[in-house]
Amino acid sequence: MTPLALDFVPLWTLILGLGVCFYVVLDGFDLGVGILFGFAPDTDSRNMVMNSIAPIWDGNETWLVLGGLALLAAFPLAFAIIIPAVYFPILVMLLALVFRGVAFEFRFRDAAHKTFWDHGFAWGSTIATFAQGLVLGAFIQGFEVDGRHFAGSSWDFLTPFSILTGLALIAGYGLLGAGWLILKTEGALQDWARRLGKWCFVGVLAAVAIVSIWTPVMDADIAARWFTWPNILYLAPVPIVTALLALVEWRALNGKAEALPFVAAIGLFLLSYLGIAISLWPMIVPHRYTLWEAASADNTQAFLAVGTLFLLPVILMYTGWSYWVFRGKVRADIGYH
Repeated sequence: MTPLALDFVPLWTLILGLGVCFYVVLDGFDLGVGILFGFAPDTDSRNMVMNSIAPIWDGNETWLVLGGLALLAAFPLAFAIIIPAVYFPILVMLLALVFRGVAFEFRFRDAAHKTFWDHGFAWGSTIATFAQGLVLGAFIQGFEVDGRHFAGSSWDFLTPFSILTGLALIAGYGLLGAGWLILKTEGALQDWARRLGKWCFVGVLAAVAIVSIWTPVMDADIAARWFTWPNILYLAPVPIVTALLALVEWRALNGKAEALPFVAAIGLFLLSYLGIAISLWPMIVPHRYTLWEAASADNTQAFLAVGTLFLLPVILMYTGWSYWVFRGKVRADIGYH
């Protein structure tokens, strides 16, 4: 009798999805802080904004590495098609992240050029975010594939839709960053974060509305997924909850709540993430290959799962511990308390 083979694709789909999700939320808010940093009113405010993420910003990028390696190891066909298709925005993103990190460190040590490094940190955060949005937009639109290879040009990623998603991600990360600053700061700086958060929220709402209309118009399969019966009944909670959460976010930004703006912004990102997953499931190379078709061999996935399932709890524990240690408000006189 042939032994029953285990299907590791759902497990690796979950690992990849969690990796991307954790990256978007955790590195998203500190990139958002970097985007807002350029609008800080004075040097003291900029120092406070940067200190709010100083203990944890670099650890957040762990999830980017995890997501990339999970895609390569568990879904090599998808990796071989997607990466060449979005090579340039990924290159720009990585260079911007590197320059952003250099600027972060050097602004404290190179006082003579602090203004230059301040601009580098803000622009590095903004460009990295926009590049990620280009990748997302290109992914949703799909790629030109010939057999098992990317067959398009190096500039296929650059479309009106991908530019929109790039701008939308800047607004979204800005909203996350504003929520984090509301949570971590007080007084005039917190009020400043609330004001910028409102502008970012308006941008997010506009982007969600446009993308929600554009994607089903662009692709008949996505339209059928959302607007045919009984799918429209089953999936109705997603836009309804999104609208309710948007109302909560707006009221939180206009009120006195400190944690709620950040939590509600995370909720909006998670619901948007869920909406993309629903639209494209079970495709990992949109409109071409499913998760199962792009997966590596079962024994490869099983071997890699052993180490990954050991390391994931370790990563989660040290990430959680770092946030716990540096909890509380950041202040110019005493730091964290």
